[in-house]
Amino acid sequence: MTQDIHQLIARAQADYARCIDDGDLGQWPGFFTKSCLYRVTTADNHRRGLAGSMIYATSYGMLVDRVASLRDANIYERHVYRHLLGQPYVIHDDAVEAHSETSFMVARVMRDGSTDLFATGRYCDIYVREEATVRLRERIVVCDSSRVDTLLALPL
Repeated sequence: MTQDIHQLIARAQADYARCIDDGDLGQWPGFFTKSCLYRVTTADNHRRGLAGSMIYATSYGMLVDRVASLRDANIYERHVYRHLLGQPYVIHDDAVEAHSETSFMVARVMRDGSTDLFATGRYCDIYVREEATVRLRERIVVCDSSRVDTLLALPL
């Protein structure tokens, strides 16, 4: 019995957010296909079709490198995220892939306990079906605000 694509995407979204929120970044690239795109951009850039992005990765290997640099090379104040996700809205679905959008809010919790609303926006995704699950071929994180904190280190 084939699971409904909405359920598959909702589960993938929940697993994705939990991975990041729990600090298990080593598992994060595994949510993507080997040939993938991950971008974090502003709503204005997205609306105007501009490629300018705060984070831009065009392969699984680039995602792995990003995680390695977060662990070993980048210097940033340690913090964690807490994602709140809306229900995915499936725009297109066929036997191979599904396009969806999901609203998100991300709170950032600093070491001293201070918590701020860090980002809001939507995930514009293309999922590829893989047996009983789905994997991201493309995730464009469209942030509502054009004001971006310089501490955008962790993936959204």
